[in-house]
Amino acid sequence: MTPLQLNTTPFHQRTAALAQGHAWRRWAGHAVLGCYQLHHDREYAAIRSGSGLIDVSPLYKYLIHGRDACRLLNRIVPRNVAKCQVGRVLYTPWCDSHGKVIDDGTISRLGEKTYRLTSADPNIRWLTDNAGGMDVVIEDVSRSLGAVALQGPTARDILARVADAEVESLRYFHLTEGTIRGIPVTISRTGYTGDLGYEIWVAADRAVPLWDALVETGADYGLLPAGILALDVARIEAGLLMIDVDYVSAHRALIDSQFSSPYELNLGWTVNLEKGPFNGRDALVAEHRHGPTWAFVGIEVDWEGLIELYAAVGLPPQLPTTAWRISVPLYVGRTQVGYATSGCWSPVLKKYIALAHVETRFAAPGTAIEMEVTVEHHRRPVAVTVVKTPFFDPERKKAGAAGQRGSGAGDGT
Repeated sequence: MTPLQLNTTPFHQRTAALAQGHAWRRWAGHAVLGCYQLHHDREYAAIRSGSGLIDVSPLYKYLIHGRDACRLLNRIVPRNVAKCQVGRVLYTPWCDSHGKVIDDGTISRLGEKTYRLTSADPNIRWLTDNAGGMDVVIEDVSRSLGAVALQGPTARDILARVADAEVESLRYFHLTEGTIRGIPVTISRTGYTGDLGYEIWVAADRAVPLWDALVETGADYGLLPAGILALDVARIEAGLLMIDVDYVSAHRALIDSQFSSPYELNLGWTVNLEKGPFNGRDALVAEHRHGPTWAFVGIEVDWEGLIELYAAVGLPPQLPTTAWRISVPLYVGRTQVGYATSGCWSPVLKKYIALAHVETRFAAPGTAIEMEVTVEHHRRPVAVTVVKTPFFDPERKKAGAAGQRGSGAGDGT
């Protein structure tokens, strides 16, 4: 019997050669690096102070075109795709008929009748099932299209130097076509780090020379290839959801408590109840009327309280060296009122932070609750405070090249 083998990305020829510790991770059936160096700290620092180059090719990518392309997407997602102009990108979840989130991703309008949908999970069957009777073509271009994220404060300077494209004027959640050293690319001002950043989309057979061009140019701007471990810390600081970590897809949820609506995931801003019918609309109208049961929030751990817990056993505070992805109970008194789903020590904020689900009555910023921590094999409560996300939201994320504030309309803000 032949063992199951993971796919490699179009950039694998370059990424594999840089793997010092061969810290491979699985992502959507692909082998990607957790970190290139023996620890992810320098890669994270590059994202926040220089630029990180992140292979995001394992994303599922679907090209949707034809007369009814917009109609299909408007049926599937709660956002009004008809208002998305050519050259814009929308972030959105999509739901089942009960208003529970299946997946989340981006919709890029590439032409009058052409869109690209990205997702964390395979969605070709869901798209096809919803396209009955429509004049639309759905193509799975996941393997033929490579994608790399250039994220960090020097990302614009790197692209301005190497790309023949309108990069300096490119606004937040917009895209443009161009070339990088003669290689045709699409550049979108998007990313998963909550920082100034871009995602560059390229034909798979041109991925390696694109990587080389970015690495060579980025050498003068603090660029480092960055893996999944550094990306995980950055996305938690940005307050961004991860499927199968912060929520369960409605296609895999087995019991009622595993389902989540957009309102329960702090994604109510993506729901447009005024547009035409879409999957889950009736359920979301009802939920909007009476309010969600749960809320998705940020929490900050009380540092002094953590010090005291460890000092009681004669130890300094012990912090995880990587972001964690486990369910951690949250309490008020002896009553559990929620659970954290992922967290980390934030190097840029110098705080211990986490993303969490709490009952809505405890979701107001400033609410004091407790989180369970394990100190020398014993479980102890530590004080935490509910806060708004994102934890880290630098001005440069949306600002233009000269520092002016850019439009956030593309992401719904």
